[in-house]
Amino acid sequence: MDRRKFIQQGALLGASVAVAPAVLMDSLEAKKVKELGVQLYTLRNIIKKDPEGVLKKVAGIGFNSLEFFEYNEGKYFGKTIKEMRQILDGLGLKALSSHHSKTSLTKDFERVAADSAALGQKYCNLAYLTDAERGSIDDYKRVAELLNKAGEICKKYGIQMGYHNHAFEFDVIDGQVPMDVLLSNTDANLVKMEADLYWVSKAGMDPVEFFKKHAGRIELWHVKDMDNTPQKSFSEVGNGTIDWVKIFKAKKISGMKHFFVEQDDTKGRDPLESIAMSYKYLKAMNY
Repeated sequence: MDRRKFIQQGALLGASVAVAPAVLMDSLEAKKVKELGVQLYTLRNIIKKDPEGVLKKVAGIGFNSLEFFEYNEGKYFGKTIKEMRQILDGLGLKALSSHHSKTSLTKDFERVAADSAALGQKYCNLAYLTDAERGSIDDYKRVAELLNKAGEICKKYGIQMGYHNHAFEFDVIDGQVPMDVLLSNTDANLVKMEADLYWVSKAGMDPVEFFKKHAGRIELWHVKDMDNTPQKSFSEVGNGTIDWVKIFKAKKISGMKHFFVEQDDTKGRDPLESIAMSYKYLKAMNY
C-alpha cells in the first residue's frame, strides 16, 4: 500500500471512529426491547418433544422471558435444572415464573423453591384447583393457609409465592366470593396475585376494577384474548374483544411487574404462530 492510500484510509477510519458512538447508540436504542414473556403451557404439545428446539423458536420470535409448568422431581420437560439453565442462558431467555399444583405445595415444596431459585425464577404460582379442592369456602380457607406456608418457604429462597386464577374463584359460595376469601386470608407480603385477564373477563369482571380492588398486589398477568363468539373462547392477543389499551394503562394500579402471553387452545393453528401473532400486537402497542 502506497503512502497516499494509507493516509486516505487512515482518515476514513478516523472519521468512522468519530461518528461511531452516535451510530452505536442509535443501534442499541433500536435493539432495546421491553420484557415480553410467554407461558410455555401454550406450547405443551410440542415442547416436551424438543425443549431446546422449541425454546430456540420462542427466542426467535422475540420473547425474552418465560413461565414454566409441569415441574417433575427436579426437571422440566426431561431436562435437569442445570441443563435447562444452560439452554436458557445460551438463548438469552429468562425463567421468571412457574406454575405448580396444590399437591406440589404439600409435597417437598422446599425442593421446588430451591430449584426455582436455581433456574432464576422470581415467582412460584399455584396454577389451578380441582373440583375436589374447591367445593366450599372452608376449602378456600385451607388453600389460603397453604399459600401462606408456601410463601414462607419461597421467601427463604428469594422467591415470591402467587396464585393464578380462573373464572370459578368469582362464583359466589354461601354468599362469599372465593377470590375475596383467598386474598383476605393470605399475607399480602407472602402471596401475590397472577391475574389471568381472560378468566377475569370471562367471569364478568372488569379487569381494571379488579386491579383497583386489590391495588398493588397483582404483580403478574396472563395476557390472552377472548374471541367474539357465543362461546367466548381463547384468541390471539389483539384478535379478540378485550380492551388491552385500557388494561395496560392501569398496570401501575395493579402493581404489575411481569406478564406472560398464554393461549390455552390455538384451535388447530400452530401454537408458535399464535404466540407470534400475540407478540406482534403487543410490540406494536405502547404498553
